[in-house]
Amino acid sequence: MEEDLFQLRQLVFWAIGTVFEVVLAVFVMPSLGWRWLLILSAVPLLLFAVLCFWLPESARYDVLSGNQEKAIATLKRIATENGAPMPLGKLIISRQEDRGKMRDLFTPHFRWTTLLLWFIWFSNAFSYYGLVLLTTELFQAGDVCGISSRKKAVEAKCSLACEYLSEEDYMDLLWTTLSEFPGVLVTLWIIDRLGRKKTMALCFVIFSFCSLLLFICVGRNVLTLLLFIARAFISGGFQAAYVYTPEVYPTATRALGLGTCSGMARVGALITPFIAQVMLESSVYLTLAVYSGCCLLAALASCFLPIETKGRGLQESSHREWGQEMVGRGMHGAGVTRSNSGSQE
Repeated sequence: MEEDLFQLRQLVFWAIGTVFEVVLAVFVMPSLGWRWLLILSAVPLLLFAVLCFWLPESARYDVLSGNQEKAIATLKRIATENGAPMPLGKLIISRQEDRGKMRDLFTPHFRWTTLLLWFIWFSNAFSYYGLVLLTTELFQAGDVCGISSRKKAVEAKCSLACEYLSEEDYMDLLWTTLSEFPGVLVTLWIIDRLGRKKTMALCFVIFSFCSLLLFICVGRNVLTLLLFIARAFISGGFQAAYVYTPEVYPTATRALGLGTCSGMARVGALITPFIAQVMLESSVYLTLAVYSGCCLLAALASCFLPIETKGRGLQESSHREWGQEMVGRGMHGAGVTRSNSGSQE
C-alpha cells in the first residue's frame, strides 16, 4: 500500500501540471500569444533538468550493479532525512544478475505481459491525448452535432490563423482538466480493492461508455460533465498502469520494461492527432468510435494480463529471489526467509 501511495502521490503532480498549463494559457494567450506560452511552459522543465543533479540513484539498482557503498550511503541519507535509524546488519548480495536486455522482456514468463502492456500503454496515451484535442473542438462547436454542421458548411480558404478559445471555453477546459484529481483519488481507492487489472479495465470501459454518449447531441453542461468523467477515468487508467508495470517486472528489467511501455505510449500520442484532428474533418462519429473501440480492446487486454500484482512486493530477480537482503546480526548465517511472491517476510 505504501508503494501505491508513493507512486500515486507522484502522479498528482501530473494533474497539477495540466491545471497549471490551462491557467497559464488563460492569462498568456489573449495578450502575449502562443510563443510566450511555449516559452513559459518550458521553464519548469528547465528547473527539473537542473535539479536532476541532486536526485539520488535507486539503492536497489546500485546494489545489483555492484556499487554497494553507494547503496549504503543512499540508505543512510534516506534514514537521516526521515529521522529513522538504519536497520541493524549489513547489506549483502545473494546473486548478481546482468542488466536487463530487450530479450528478457520476451521470455516465456513475460512475453504475453509485455505485449499486452504495450497495447495498454498505447491505448492510454492515444485516448488521453485524443480526448484533450477533442475537448477544444467540441467546446468551440458546442457539441458533436455542432461539429457535424460546421464541417458541412466549411468554406475553402488558405489561412493559418488560429481560432482562439473564448473565456467560457477556457473555464470549461479548466473544469475537465481538474477531473484528473478525482481520477487519482478514485484510482487510489479501488486499486487495492479490485486489483490492478480490474482497475485498468474499469477505467477503459467507463471512458468508452462516455465516448459513446457523446454521439448524442447534448447541451454544453452535459458535454462538460461527460468530458470530465471520461478524462478522470482515462487518467486513472494511466495511473493504474504506472503502478502495475514496475510491480510486474523484476529489478534487472524494470526500467527497460517501463521505458518500452512509455515508448509505446509516445507512439499513441504521435498518432492520435491524425484521428482527433484529421479524421474529425471527415466524421466526428467515426472518430469517437475509434477511441471507444480502442479502449474496449484495452479493457480486454487488461483482463487477459497473466499476472496480478495486488499485494505482491517488487520482484528482485526474474527467478523471484531477492537481490539484496538485510541480514540481522543475530541471525548468524541462519539465512533469511524468502517468499515466492518476491516480498521479504
